Amino acid sequence: MGIITRSIANNIVTGGKLDGTDGLSGVISASNIENASLTNITALSSSLGDAIESVSTDPVSPSEGQVWYNTTIGVLKGYQLNAAAWAAGGNMGTARRYLAGAGIQTAGLAFGGETTTQVNTTEEYDGSTWGPGGNLGTARKYLAGCGTQTSGLAFGGATYPPMINYNNTEEYGGTSWTAGGNLGTARRLLVGMGTQTAGLGAGGRITTGGIANTEEYDGSTWSPGGNLGNARYLFAGAGTQTAGLVFGGFSNPTTFNSSEEYDGTSWTAGGNINTARLSLAGCGTQTLALGFGGYIYGTGNQNATEEYNGTSWTNSTNLTTARRGLGGAGTQTAGLGFGGGTTVPVANTEEFTGAFLSVKKVTTS
Repeated sequence: MGIITRSIANNIVTGGKLDGTDGLSGVISASNIENASLTNITALSSSLGDAIESVSTDPVSPSEGQVWYNTTIGVLKGYQLNAAAWAAGGNMGTARRYLAGAGIQTAGLAFGGETTTQVNTTEEYDGSTWGPGGNLGTARKYLAGCGTQTSGLAFGGATYPPMINYNNTEEYGGTSWTAGGNLGTARRLLVGMGTQTAGLGAGGRITTGGIANTEEYDGSTWSPGGNLGNARYLFAGAGTQTAGLVFGGFSNPTTFNSSEEYDGTSWTAGGNINTARLSLAGCGTQTLALGFGGYIYGTGNQNATEEYNGTSWTNSTNLTTARRGLGGAGTQTAGLGFGGGTTVPVANTEEFTGAFLSVKKVTTS
């Protein structure tokens, strides 16, 4: 029933009710309180429903939807969810598509790709602008990449015409590229994930159709890993050598919506993406991945963005520019999409910020 902290007759008002301004504490039934203005009440009867708490400082760990009144500054506040969003970043110096990427949103790496022909250009991103890096030893498109801005890995790819597949591997030290161990299988349109000393390359194309081969890199040599469940190319990947993820892609005549997860030995089925497509980009980890952009035959370029939680994919905020053959880097909550093609190669960069909770003042409009 609560406690009357002051034994003064005028605390009892009409009808035997308590005066809420004079030192009440504890749990007080609403029907027993006279005043609309209350102080020092630590809890109210459940018959009142949800109540707004008065506090002198903001809660350290509020919950989504929680509302409180900060008595120190006289402001009503709430903890709200902010939607995920893509925002424009600095344009690349060289517009291109079918390039590879590595790194994070504030320290990205882009290399190779195609303008009107394949290029060896490397660019580094600092979170706002792109600057030149050291050129690849072999100009090529349709290659894969992984690692960081100062410890990157580039492998596979092709030049055209004529169509020549590469098994070349190159390692980036932050300034220049040097030769690494060759892939066991020369191929194009494969995916990469992991690090420079623990890389993973999967799938791709040699002549017609996709291949299922997976290879693991130890910093000097490639060795066979478990085959993909579905041979595919023009797909996306995320994660590490021992916790990899691939999704989407194509192997004539099939456009895939399936995902596969790698445990360092074998691939198993993951959750399906919502929009089956090819030539998309990815970033993040096996359990916190981001997939964006791409292409659907008969429909065109895509701006769809999806988030993976290790079990299922959910639709998120769309890219501003629909495109295919773009590069990806970063994490699920801080992603980076760059380059790619519309009807022509583009230089656009977009930065993804995942949904997040924040304290907001409650105001009128």
